[in-house]
Amino acid sequence: MVQDKSLRARANDFHEKLAALKNANPFEDRRWYPWPSLGSMDTLDEFLGGDVAKLQRLIGDLPVLDVGCGDGDAAFFLESLGDRPIRVDCIDYAPTNYNWLAGARKLKQLLGSNAGIYEVDLDRRPELPASRYGLTLMLGVLYHLKNPFLALETLARATQHIFLGTRIAARTPEGDLDFRTLPLAYLVDEDELNHDATNYWIFSEAGLKRLMRRAGWEVRHYATVGADASSADPVTAEGDARAYVLADSRFSEAPDGFHLEGGWHELEFDSWRWTERCFSVSLHLNAPLARPVLRFRFHVPKEAYERRRQFMLTACVNGRRLRQSVFDTPGEHEYRAEISSLQPGTIQIDFELDRAMSGAGGDERELGVLVNFSGPPPISVALG
Repeated sequence: MVQDKSLRARANDFHEKLAALKNANPFEDRRWYPWPSLGSMDTLDEFLGGDVAKLQRLIGDLPVLDVGCGDGDAAFFLESLGDRPIRVDCIDYAPTNYNWLAGARKLKQLLGSNAGIYEVDLDRRPELPASRYGLTLMLGVLYHLKNPFLALETLARATQHIFLGTRIAARTPEGDLDFRTLPLAYLVDEDELNHDATNYWIFSEAGLKRLMRRAGWEVRHYATVGADASSADPVTAEGDARAYVLADSRFSEAPDGFHLEGGWHELEFDSWRWTERCFSVSLHLNAPLARPVLRFRFHVPKEAYERRRQFMLTACVNGRRLRQSVFDTPGEHEYRAEISSLQPGTIQIDFELDRAMSGAGGDERELGVLVNFSGPPPISVALG
């Protein structure tokens, strides 16, 4: 992927290219989607720290999905970025698409694109074109869905990362109720927001973040643009604030090359494994990573906490010792440590606890921490 321009600059160039194509190829009976679809790339560029290569690493070897694609501007833009082919799929519900997807199909032809264009109703039949995606774009779509939880959970099971943008609100239209810090959503009336009956739920910041978490997403970056997020309302132009989220799925399938090495006990209850005091995994990386973050999610049951109030956990990656962390409460935990750099290939990750426990009730096993394997791998290495 070319890296001499930021994502923002390249998106601006591509927007001008699309504008010229659309001006030169008007519809006879319909119109091009009138709103700028690539403005959100400014925020994604900020999330990625100006490093276009990070976007390629997020996508990996899997395709990209553009949900509620409009004319497909964002999907075609991502398709244009790679120094190797990036497969993109565009989905939208034709009856609510601005031009019944004619714009996306016409741009595909004009650009000579290989993108897939599909009609999908996420509210009723959320069937995606492919089973796995590296990155999903979902920009300006969430408030058009009657069932946003269903859509986000469906996507979390099929894609590893999501870049989402949606309108948020902190106050009711009259301003008499401040619900910014409450996990709520305002249901707009059919003609209350832009006289568009396909608008439904406008979430508060707290509501959006809780929805993302419960639907299977871990928020990596969050930002707002537009109106002041503390005074935003769900219906007026002056109160229009947008939240942008870059998140990682907790439900997507394990990547190829994730293997348990030594120090793991047998699977229990179809989901959980105890570790020993020392335990290891190996992962395979397809591309180099600069300053990635090692994440390890685990659980300390209350009974185990009462027998061992505090413990220290240390990790080594390819023999390089990382930070030591202390854990002194029961419940869910995450160990995080930054790594200077990693090269492609198989990496070895070794964990060590300062002490373990013996099992209760005649269980003679050495027990460390409890790890859930019902979702994506509990141990990952990715850009922070």
